[in-house]
Amino acid sequence: MKLILPASAGLGRPWTLVFDGMCTMCGRLARLLVTWDRQCEIEVVPSQAAGVMARFPWIPASAYSQAIQLIGPGGQTWQGAAAVEQLLDMLPRGRWIAWIFSIPFVRTIADRVYRWVARNRYHRGCGEHCQSRPLDVECHAQTVAPPPALSSTQRAQAPPPAPW
Repeated sequence: MKLILPASAGLGRPWTLVFDGMCTMCGRLARLLVTWDRQCEIEVVPSQAAGVMARFPWIPASAYSQAIQLIGPGGQTWQGAAAVEQLLDMLPRGRWIAWIFSIPFVRTIADRVYRWVARNRYHRGCGEHCQSRPLDVECHAQTVAPPPALSSTQRAQAPPPAPW
């Protein structure tokens, strides 16, 4: 029997990666990361898991919808391209790619590319959730839940969208 702990409990691993669990592309990349983490040093948690915001109170709620968050020992936090660089550097399979960040200007370019992909992920393999998500998401309360997904029957019965 597998014991399922809330995100607030943690797994005792030195690193935690928080990603958008509603994003299909993000989920695929998180699963890849789990296979690369052969020493089980990284806990991978969707940002929608109960207790995430309470566990990492220094990270603003809006940051979770903008970029991945990597929290290291002592609470040091990286986000976006900086988190990707840190992950690549610490994972055995990532080290053969991580050297690229030592090239001048690559960090700046990687940051811009990361922000562009994050902003446009609803066009790049993300699920229905991202297609209906506003570009600038700001969460003001932890109790806000996403609207329930419509079934195919409900979508078929829904009125057509307004023409404007």
